[in-house]
Amino acid sequence: MGVKNLWDILDSCKKTLPLNHLQNKRVCIDLSCWMVQLQKVNKSHCALKDKIYLRGLFHRLRALIALNCSLIFVTDGAIPAIKSATYRRRLNVGNELSQEEPNIKQLSSIRRNSGSEFSCMIKEAKVLGRALGIPCLDGIEEAEAQCALLNSESLCDGCFTADSDAFLFGARTVYRDICLGDGGYVVCYEMDDIERKLGFGRNSLITLAVILGGDYSQGVYGIGRESACQIVKSLGDSTVLQRIASEGLSFVKKTKNSKRHIEAMQCDNKENFPINKDVLKGIKCDLLQRDKDKQVLQVINAYLEPRCHSVDSDGVHRVLAVYPFERNQFQQICAKYFDWPPEKTDEYILPKIAERELRRFSNLRSASTKVGLQVSLDEMPIKCPVSSIIKERKVQGRDSFEVSWDGVEGLETSIVPADLVQSACPEKIMEFQERRAQRKKPKSRRRRVDNRPPSSEIELKLQALLLEIDQENTTVFHGSIRDATLRHTQLLTTLEGGQSRENAVPGSPHVTDLSSSPPSHACLPQLYLVQYAIPASPEVTDLSSPPPPRKNAEVETEVIDLLSPPQASRHDGGSSELQIDDVQRPVDVIEVMSDSDNEMFSPDHLKKARELRSFLASIREDIS
Repeated sequence: MGVKNLWDILDSCKKTLPLNHLQNKRVCIDLSCWMVQLQKVNKSHCALKDKIYLRGLFHRLRALIALNCSLIFVTDGAIPAIKSATYRRRLNVGNELSQEEPNIKQLSSIRRNSGSEFSCMIKEAKVLGRALGIPCLDGIEEAEAQCALLNSESLCDGCFTADSDAFLFGARTVYRDICLGDGGYVVCYEMDDIERKLGFGRNSLITLAVILGGDYSQGVYGIGRESACQIVKSLGDSTVLQRIASEGLSFVKKTKNSKRHIEAMQCDNKENFPINKDVLKGIKCDLLQRDKDKQVLQVINAYLEPRCHSVDSDGVHRVLAVYPFERNQFQQICAKYFDWPPEKTDEYILPKIAERELRRFSNLRSASTKVGLQVSLDEMPIKCPVSSIIKERKVQGRDSFEVSWDGVEGLETSIVPADLVQSACPEKIMEFQERRAQRKKPKSRRRRVDNRPPSSEIELKLQALLLEIDQENTTVFHGSIRDATLRHTQLLTTLEGGQSRENAVPGSPHVTDLSSSPPSHACLPQLYLVQYAIPASPEVTDLSSPPPPRKNAEVETEVIDLLSPPQASRHDGGSSELQIDDVQRPVDVIEVMSDSDNEMFSPDHLKKARELRSFLASIREDIS
């Protein structure tokens, strides 16, 4: 409890800080207070059997370990003699007192019953903490007094306790409560805030304890917290203890009744009475308080000079050392208390242990930077625990990285905050970004079934192939086109059973009339006509003029699409016509014929013609 109503008086100085406020701090823990808090959650038999209080302690320690918060357990020692009456009253006549001591008034302090249920809980907590590398300092008497001494001597940054009298023992920073989970926080009180906002120093708080009562005194009957605060403020922090030491509690009553005393004296003067009955009553109360003045001095001394381990003692030096995490021992403890397999234990604790090691590495690197040393990652005396960054993550809206660990036994990967990685090893982030840039490629188009290039590339290749054929066979084509034209003219005339209108002579500028309808295409070799521009030759038959129209018939102009399969011959009234494209500009025509008409071309030309036919066929398949 501490001092009665003191937390209410200090409420205006309360601060709620985020949990990461404890990052890289050394904190003392009043273990008894924590176990009382955790035990109050559930006092059922199942809760005690399942060690719910111990699981709650583990999760608190796990969260603080991840923040690289150096923890020190401090336990209560013997019960101070001045507190014995209060302690027995609180625990119903000595549930925690050793039965070996019959007369507690003759003792300076009283040993606790080490076999009680609560003492067993404390032992279990100490074993759990030892496996996690948390040392424990067994106090001589009050645990909060030992925590306050370490804090006042700057051997720790603060102390966790629910006893408000920690400030009376000299503590400067007290963490009353802790909350885990989303938005975890701690409730903090600073002595600097108390002095600035309320005007209460350590001496004033001790005086409030004497007036209001607490673990060491019952207080002054009839004075509440507001009156007590006014009395203490009126005297001042520097002189209040000297005043109470010299006058005892009588000055408290005098201060309270000063206004009433003045009014009574004025009335007595009118009626010629030397003193009022209220004043006599107040004096009687003051006489009754003289027996308690000696106890007041004992209370003051108990707060000013508590029995604790000195800061230069071996016990204090021992708990200030750094202790390793015992993985195998911790697995055995969790298997015994929680029935956890080793895998589950590692899953809970190893990521936090690794995060703590990374914070320590970050602190070492930042310390070297502060002294002017720019040390690269490879030159650090301690190896960086992060091997590489795997991917980016988001944890509760916070930027994080999934990293692989090096040197953390039993742990391969886990997720850590991005700002921690940035402070510890920014080189790893640069390596990750470079790897990601190399792996990143533009979005690929849908792959074709036959893996052929797109149509634009096909057209370019087709033009290149035709140009190559043109360049290699220009001379051959000039003669062959003319011969092929005459040959087909004669063939058509023969099939019609008539004679050509005009004998085609090599070199003649005229062409036999091809408008006459042949009997059928079935007897003709299949033709593929390809148009391309070459210089016109006077020796080549002029095909630029359309043939004369046939009687009683209309000339049909048919354009042959190279990208489409050859069309079947059209039958009209039982007759067949072979329609040849009208050439509208002075170009030469190359006839890519079937293999049966290959005697007029060179082997190279025939090879390229076959390739062209195959290529055109593949284009048709791709388009269809």
